[in-house]
Amino acid sequence: MATPKDVLKMIADNEVKFVDYRFTDTRGKEQHVSVPSHTVDEDKFETGHAFDGSSIAGWKGIEASDMLLIPEPSTARMDPFREESTLIMTCDVVEPSDMKGYDRDPRSLAKRAEAYLKSSGLGDTAYFGPEPEFFVFDGVTWNVDMSGCFVKIKSEEASWSTGIEYDGGNLAHRPSVKGGYFPVPPTDSFQDLRSEMCLLLEQQGVPVEVHHHEVAGPGQLEIGTKFSTLVQRADWNQIMKYTIWNVAAAYGKTATFMPKPVVGDNGSGMHVHQSIWKDGQNLFAGNGYAGLSEFALYYIGGIIKHARALNAITNPGTNSYKRLVPHFEAPVKLAYSARNRSASIRIPYVANPKGRRIETRFPDPLANPYLAFSALMMAGLDGVMNKIHPGDPADKNLYDLPPEEDAKIPTVCSSLDQALEALDKDREFLTRGGVFSNAMIDAYITLKMDEVTRFRATTHPVEFDMYYGL
Repeated sequence: MATPKDVLKMIADNEVKFVDYRFTDTRGKEQHVSVPSHTVDEDKFETGHAFDGSSIAGWKGIEASDMLLIPEPSTARMDPFREESTLIMTCDVVEPSDMKGYDRDPRSLAKRAEAYLKSSGLGDTAYFGPEPEFFVFDGVTWNVDMSGCFVKIKSEEASWSTGIEYDGGNLAHRPSVKGGYFPVPPTDSFQDLRSEMCLLLEQQGVPVEVHHHEVAGPGQLEIGTKFSTLVQRADWNQIMKYTIWNVAAAYGKTATFMPKPVVGDNGSGMHVHQSIWKDGQNLFAGNGYAGLSEFALYYIGGIIKHARALNAITNPGTNSYKRLVPHFEAPVKLAYSARNRSASIRIPYVANPKGRRIETRFPDPLANPYLAFSALMMAGLDGVMNKIHPGDPADKNLYDLPPEEDAKIPTVCSSLDQALEALDKDREFLTRGGVFSNAMIDAYITLKMDEVTRFRATTHPVEFDMYYGL
């Protein structure tokens, strides 16, 4: 574990000119402030860096705005994108009055979730392995005002670009709709870009396991990275996003983690692998279905029970629900299976019981990872505590069931406002151990309802298509 002294040595060894303090807001966006490196000493790791919390959406009012950023030495890394040598540290946001983690700071909340797991006696370590998918485009333009609205995606790799004349010619090799998984280059035109992303991730301490093109034709990609503990894995997710955005920009392109930017092709999910351990033993390994323990089945039962409330956190945008429709590999059915990718919870095949885990498939990469991982764990632990059995597994294709069978299987939410309503009613499991506070949940719902209201109030081009001539 790195210490403040280690960080100061790193600053000296790399001739660092600036230190960048980073934290994550409620929506999941990283924020930052930079200071000259000569202002950083050992005391800074205890006294922190002051900033105005009232300027962060969903946080403090102007009357109680002072907050502190406390950097964590173990997160120190060099920024590979800045011209001047810059060292980055991830910070917790604390209240200056008592030096405790701010109840609306996502990273402090995730630390409370880890502490709650230990205090519960059920386990001591939660491992998470998210798989965020993303798109890379050549350019995107949009406009929303009183005169109307539009969005236009430019993608040389997209199937709609076959008839465009490019400087140097149209190179013609490109994936078809839903045909991106996963032909070799030149059809996959992003091999070198992904390789660079992977090298820079590893340079920043994030272990990479795989990279490839995903199903959607116009630049849908995935980089698989190693699992880790809850807070560290959420930290790594933020490093991934930063790296992907900046490498894409260096190539003159633009990356997005929007779940459904392209109409009629697959959306981007963030399947989340998870398991609970205690005293070095994987509590999910057993002799039940697909090698699962009773503990793991109850954990699945908790996620299924609370799935609609979880949707507000794991699928936090109005755009999220344009992905959650059948036949686009979207896991809308609240069931579990070892084989069936249409189920919302899958049990991946692994030869070694140490690797036994579940994969929750409905989350998407718009989710704040600190909040999403914490909420999933809290739901699972509620299932364990209350022995909520998930019922029988679903090994059929859940998209093509007879109507009478289909009606018996619950589904995820179909809209953000529906999910927020579910969260408002089903929140007690999140507040145990002070992990989520009611004030934080209220502020989150208010923040997200503002997005719902803006979306509801904006006339959409498809409405002209459906109604203009009637």
